[in-house]
Amino acid sequence: MTDTKQTIMDIAMNLTRIGNWVADDFDGNQNKINIFLKNTDGYISSLDKFNDNFVTTWQDFIKVYPDMKNSPKDNAENLMTWGNILTHRASLIK
Repeated sequence: MTDTKQTIMDIAMNLTRIGNWVADDFDGNQNKINIFLKNTDGYISSLDKFNDNFVTTWQDFIKVYPDMKNSPKDNAENLMTWGNILTHRASLIK
């Protein structure tokens, strides 16, 4: 697995975890959610270039991520959905 593909998988896993924590107990999981959002930001900032098969997915994700990050309580389903999308689409990364 390439470093880029592994980083996308790490982002996907974080998004799914965050979404689950938000859905289960947002207030009780606030510290974990903030830690994982910060960690996800670091992963995102470490990526800069993708092959043509994945770039559209990434651009779509980057458009919606700020809203999910800034309002996770309202975006549990979106966080989990994007976790699934990135997991499946990571197979396009060579």
